[in-house]
Amino acid sequence: MDAAGKMFLKHANPQRFLGLSAVVLPWAAGATVVLVTAGVYLALFASPPDYQQGETVRIMYVHVPAAWMAMFCYSIMAAASAAMLTWKHPLAAMVAKCTAPIGASFTFLALLTGSLWGKPMWDAWWVWDARLTSVLVLLFLYLGYIALHNAFDDPGRGSRAASVLALVGFVNVPIIKFSVDWWNTLHQPSSMVTAEGPAIHASMLAPLLVMAGAYTAYYVWVLLLRVRGEIIAVKIRALQMRQAGG
Repeated sequence: MDAAGKMFLKHANPQRFLGLSAVVLPWAAGATVVLVTAGVYLALFASPPDYQQGETVRIMYVHVPAAWMAMFCYSIMAAASAAMLTWKHPLAAMVAKCTAPIGASFTFLALLTGSLWGKPMWDAWWVWDARLTSVLVLLFLYLGYIALHNAFDDPGRGSRAASVLALVGFVNVPIIKFSVDWWNTLHQPSSMVTAEGPAIHASMLAPLLVMAGAYTAYYVWVLLLRVRGEIIAVKIRALQMRQAGG
C-alpha cells in the first residue's frame, strides 16, 4: 500500500472518527446557527436591491450557495467513492452514502430557487439552458446513486456499483461550472471568479459569502451526524449477528 493509502487508513478509523466528530459537531452546529443568522440579516436588511433586478436579487443569497454546495457535495461524494474503491475502507463508503441525500437536497434547492428567480428575469419558470439542464442531470445522478446503493441485498455490492456511478457522473461537475463559457446560454456567467476579481459589489458579496459559509457548516454538521449514525448502526448489526450466531 502506498503512503497516501496508509495515511488515509490511519485517519479513517471509525473509532477515531467518532471521537473527532464528537469534538467538531458542536462547533459545526454553532457555526451553522451563527452564520445563517448573520447571512439572513445581511441578505435581507444590509444589502441593497439590484439596480436592474430590484428586490428579486435577494434570491441569489439562497440560490448561488445552494448551487455551489450541489457541486461541492458531489465532488466529495466522488472523492469518497474513489477512496472506497481504491482502499476498500468502509468509512469512505459511509461518507459518500451520507453525502448523497444532502447534495440532492442542495441541488433541488438550487433548481427551485433558480426557477423562482428565472420567472421575473426570463419570463419563464424553466428553459432548457445548458446550466439548468446540467444541474438537473446532477440531481438525477444523486437520485440514481441513492437508488443504486439500495438496489442490492448485499450492501457491499450496492456501495461498489454506486461508487462507479459517482465517478462516471463526476464529468458533469465541470460541465456545470463551464457551461456558461462553452455555450451561449441565458444563465449569466460567474460574477465571483473573473480575471479582474469578483464582479459583484462588496455589499452583496459579503452576505453571499456568509451564506456559503453557513451552507458549508450545515453540510459538515449533518454529514457528521449521519456518518456517526451509520457507524453505530453497523456496530448494532454486528452485535445482533454475533448474538444470533451464539
